[in-house]
Amino acid sequence: MSVEPYGADEESAAVLRTVGRIIKMCREREGMTQAGLGTAIGYSEEQVSSVERGRRAPMEPFLDAADRVLDAGGLISGLKKEVEKARFPKKVRDLAKLEAEAVEICAYDNSVVNGLLQTEEYLRAVFGSRRPAFSEDEVNELVAARLSRQEIIEGTQPSTAFSFVHDEAALRRPVGGKMVLRRQLERLLEVGQMRNVEIQVLPLTSEDNAGLDGPFHLLRLREGVTVGHSDIQLVSRLISDRREIQILELRYGIIRAQALAPRESLAYVDKLLGET
Repeated sequence: MSVEPYGADEESAAVLRTVGRIIKMCREREGMTQAGLGTAIGYSEEQVSSVERGRRAPMEPFLDAADRVLDAGGLISGLKKEVEKARFPKKVRDLAKLEAEAVEICAYDNSVVNGLLQTEEYLRAVFGSRRPAFSEDEVNELVAARLSRQEIIEGTQPSTAFSFVHDEAALRRPVGGKMVLRRQLERLLEVGQMRNVEIQVLPLTSEDNAGLDGPFHLLRLREGVTVGHSDIQLVSRLISDRREIQILELRYGIIRAQALAPRESLAYVDKLLGET
């Protein structure tokens, strides 16, 4: 079985070490100590030290302030994009890269609304329900990473097609409470109006469901290759084995046939909204 697990995040660590060295070089050029820089930009000496050693990803205010105080001429503040990417877990960066290269993204979800469609309130509730619990900083980073991935829909060209099938159970579960669910359903209705997005609902009354084994994604890339993605419990993986891809493609085709048509599905979501 050809499954590609996510590996160690050495790439992210290398980026943060490079950013730290640049900040250190600029600081030393100005003859300033770590404590002095920290005082000047409103951070502790320990925080400056952690950033320079690549142990902490600096936030945008840190980079902007350091650039100004060290007279770096935009060199430090220009690192924001690289730092932002490095702050996200490797599996998120890998998936986001594949999504950006895809001409079609298909997804089946049976527990919660698909991550590319979640509102910020909803996804905070999703991450907040995980056990063991995430820290507040971890939740904030996961939320930022998920919202960053959603740009693929908001900023995509119409040539990229999206197909989402949700089991009705995922749309009825009041993750975060009734008002959070209402806003989430409204978001689905909004996105469902986009010309290149199709949202379908597989009703609970359906006797057949080819997706009982759990959620999955299919990403068809520009070069004609299709990869799969599965994220269940403690296992997150990319799937490239052609035999497994054929099975997922077969299942997805059947799931779409078992679900309501896109127009009927939006009407069904509107009905669920009225009941919430």
